[in-house]
Amino acid sequence: MMQSFSTTLFKDSIMRSLPAIGTVVYAKFTCALAALALTGAALAQVQLPTPTKLDGGKIISVEEGKALVDKKSAFFIDTRNPVNFGKGHVPGANAIPYKGGSEDVEGFDASKDKFDLAKLPAAKDQALVFYSDGPTGWKSYKAAVWAVKAGYKNVNYMRNGWSEWVAKSFPAEN
Repeated sequence: MMQSFSTTLFKDSIMRSLPAIGTVVYAKFTCALAALALTGAALAQVQLPTPTKLDGGKIISVEEGKALVDKKSAFFIDTRNPVNFGKGHVPGANAIPYKGGSEDVEGFDASKDKFDLAKLPAAKDQALVFYSDGPTGWKSYKAAVWAVKAGYKNVNYMRNGWSEWVAKSFPAEN
Protein backbone atom coordinates (compact mmCIF):
# COMPACT_ATOMS: atom_id res chain seq x y z
CA MET A 1 0.00 0.00 0.00
CA MET A 2 1.36 3.32 -1.01
CA GLN A 3 1.15 6.33 1.26
CA SER A 4 0.77 9.77 -0.09
CA PHE A 5 3.20 12.52 0.71
CA SER A 6 0.60 14.40 2.81
CA THR A 7 -0.17 11.29 4.91
CA THR A 8 3.53 10.78 5.60
CA LEU A 9 3.95 14.44 6.47
CA PHE A 10 0.95 14.24 8.82
CA LYS A 11 2.38 11.16 10.60
CA ASP A 12 5.78 12.82 10.95
CA SER A 13 4.16 15.94 12.38
CA ILE A 14 2.23 13.88 14.95
CA MET A 15 5.34 11.93 15.94
CA ARG A 16 7.29 15.16 16.49
CA SER A 17 4.40 16.58 18.61
CA LEU A 18 4.10 13.59 20.96
CA PRO A 19 6.80 14.73 23.40
CA ALA A 20 5.16 18.17 23.67
CA ILE A 21 1.71 16.62 24.14
CA GLY A 22 3.14 14.31 26.80
CA THR A 23 4.66 17.27 28.62
CA VAL A 24 1.34 19.13 28.61
CA VAL A 25 -0.54 16.06 29.87
CA TYR A 26 2.09 15.51 32.57
CA ALA A 27 1.90 19.17 33.65
CA LYS A 28 -1.89 19.07 33.85
CA PHE A 29 -1.78 15.82 35.82
CA THR A 30 0.78 17.28 38.24
CA CYS A 31 -1.34 20.41 38.73
CA ALA A 32 -4.41 18.28 39.39
CA LEU A 33 -2.53 16.25 42.01
CA ALA A 34 -1.25 19.42 43.68
CA ALA A 35 -4.76 20.88 43.77
CA LEU A 36 -6.05 17.68 45.33
CA ALA A 37 -3.32 17.77 47.98
CA LEU A 38 -4.11 21.40 48.80
CA THR A 39 -7.80 20.60 49.04
CA GLY A 40 -7.04 17.74 51.43
CA ALA A 41 -4.84 20.01 53.55
CA ALA A 42 -7.56 22.66 53.63
CA LEU A 43 -10.14 20.08 54.66
CA ALA A 44 -7.85 18.92 57.45
CA GLN A 45 -7.82 22.51 58.76
CA VAL A 46 -11.62 22.71 58.96
CA GLN A 47 -12.86 22.18 62.50
CA LEU A 48 -16.14 20.42 62.87
CA PRO A 49 -18.66 21.90 65.28
CA THR A 50 -19.16 20.22 68.64
CA PRO A 51 -22.28 18.15 69.32
CA THR A 52 -25.52 19.95 70.14
CA LYS A 53 -26.31 17.59 73.01
CA LEU A 54 -24.42 16.51 76.11
CA ASP A 55 -25.51 13.20 77.64
CA GLY A 56 -25.75 13.66 81.40
CA GLY A 57 -25.34 17.42 81.13
CA LYS A 58 -26.92 20.50 79.64
CA ILE A 59 -25.94 22.86 76.84
CA ILE A 60 -26.52 26.46 77.86
CA SER A 61 -26.49 29.77 76.00
CA VAL A 62 -24.11 32.58 76.88
CA GLU A 63 -27.12 34.45 78.29
CA GLU A 64 -27.75 31.57 80.69
CA GLY A 65 -24.04 31.55 81.50
CA LYS A 66 -24.10 35.28 82.25
CA ALA A 67 -27.06 34.78 84.60
CA LEU A 68 -25.01 32.16 86.48
CA VAL A 69 -22.06 34.58 86.67
CA ASP A 70 -24.35 37.34 87.98
CA LYS A 71 -25.73 35.00 90.67
CA LYS A 72 -22.24 33.65 91.44
CA SER A 73 -23.87 30.24 91.54
CA ALA A 74 -21.58 28.21 89.27
CA PHE A 75 -17.94 27.19 88.97
CA PHE A 76 -16.77 28.32 85.50
CA ILE A 77 -14.03 26.35 83.75
CA ASP A 78 -12.12 27.94 80.86
CA THR A 79 -10.48 25.06 78.98
CA ARG A 80 -8.49 27.24 76.57
CA ASN A 81 -4.73 27.50 76.81
CA PRO A 82 -3.33 29.82 79.51
CA VAL A 83 -2.25 32.47 76.99
CA ASN A 84 -5.81 32.90 75.70
CA PHE A 85 -7.19 32.82 79.24
CA GLY A 86 -4.79 35.66 80.11
CA LYS A 87 -6.09 37.75 77.21
CA GLY A 88 -9.60 37.66 78.64
CA HIS A 89 -12.11 35.31 80.25
CA VAL A 90 -15.51 35.09 81.91
CA PRO A 91 -15.41 36.87 85.29
CA GLY A 92 -14.45 34.44 88.04
CA ALA A 93 -13.58 31.65 85.61
CA ASN A 94 -10.94 29.09 86.51
CA ALA A 95 -8.22 28.23 84.02
CA ILE A 96 -8.12 24.45 83.70
CA PRO A 97 -6.65 23.80 80.24
CA TYR A 98 -7.71 20.71 78.34
CA LYS A 99 -4.91 19.06 76.39
CA GLY A 100 -6.37 17.10 73.53
CA GLY A 101 -4.78 14.31 71.56
CA SER A 102 -7.93 12.47 70.55
CA GLU A 103 -10.03 13.05 67.46
CA ASP A 104 -12.67 15.77 67.64
CA VAL A 105 -15.66 13.44 67.51
CA GLU A 106 -18.35 12.18 69.85
CA GLY A 107 -17.06 9.07 71.54
CA PHE A 108 -13.48 10.42 71.51
CA ASP A 109 -10.69 8.37 73.11
CA ALA A 110 -10.17 10.20 76.43
CA SER A 111 -7.01 8.18 77.13
CA LYS A 112 -5.25 10.36 74.54
CA ASP A 113 -6.21 13.58 76.35
CA LYS A 114 -5.30 15.29 79.62
CA PHE A 115 -7.61 17.18 81.97
CA ASP A 116 -7.06 17.73 85.69
CA LEU A 117 -10.34 16.67 87.32
CA ALA A 118 -8.76 17.29 90.74
CA LYS A 119 -9.09 21.04 90.08
CA LEU A 120 -12.89 20.76 89.99
CA PRO A 121 -14.89 21.27 93.20
CA ALA A 122 -15.19 18.21 95.42
CA ALA A 123 -18.98 18.57 95.67
CA LYS A 124 -20.45 16.54 92.80
CA ASP A 125 -23.67 18.60 92.83
CA GLN A 126 -21.86 21.95 92.31
CA ALA A 127 -22.97 23.68 89.10
CA LEU A 128 -20.12 23.56 86.59
CA VAL A 129 -19.94 25.59 83.37
CA PHE A 130 -17.37 24.58 80.75
CA TYR A 131 -16.44 26.84 77.86
CA SER A 132 -13.73 27.48 75.30
CA ASP A 133 -13.60 29.51 72.09
CA GLY A 134 -16.97 28.66 70.55
CA PRO A 135 -18.99 25.96 68.77
CA THR A 136 -15.84 24.38 67.33
CA GLY A 137 -14.14 24.40 70.74
CA TRP A 138 -13.88 20.68 71.45
CA LYS A 139 -11.79 21.19 74.60
CA SER A 140 -14.75 22.39 76.65
CA TYR A 141 -17.09 19.73 75.26
CA LYS A 142 -14.59 16.97 76.08
CA ALA A 143 -13.92 18.36 79.58
CA ALA A 144 -17.68 18.44 80.22
CA VAL A 145 -17.92 14.79 79.13
CA TRP A 146 -15.09 13.95 81.57
CA ALA A 147 -16.99 15.70 84.40
CA VAL A 148 -20.19 13.77 83.63
CA LYS A 149 -18.24 10.49 83.61
CA ALA A 150 -16.59 11.48 86.92
CA GLY A 151 -20.05 11.69 88.51
CA TYR A 152 -20.78 15.42 88.48
CA LYS A 153 -24.54 15.98 88.45
CA ASN A 154 -24.85 19.63 87.33
CA VAL A 155 -22.63 19.89 84.24
CA ASN A 156 -23.26 22.76 81.83
CA TYR A 157 -21.53 23.27 78.50
CA MET A 158 -21.64 26.85 77.20
CA ARG A 159 -21.27 25.76 73.58
CA ASN A 160 -20.98 29.18 71.91
CA GLY A 161 -18.25 30.05 74.38
CA TRP A 162 -15.90 32.97 74.61
CA SER A 163 -16.40 34.22 71.04
CA GLU A 164 -20.12 34.82 71.57
CA TRP A 165 -19.54 36.13 75.10
CA VAL A 166 -17.30 38.85 73.64
CA ALA A 167 -19.66 39.48 70.70
CA LYS A 168 -22.46 40.20 73.19
CA SER A 169 -20.17 42.65 75.05
CA PHE A 170 -20.59 40.75 78.31
CA PRO A 171 -18.15 41.63 81.11
CA ALA A 172 -14.69 40.10 81.00
CA GLU A 173 -11.60 39.82 83.17
CA ASN A 174 -7.96 39.75 82.12
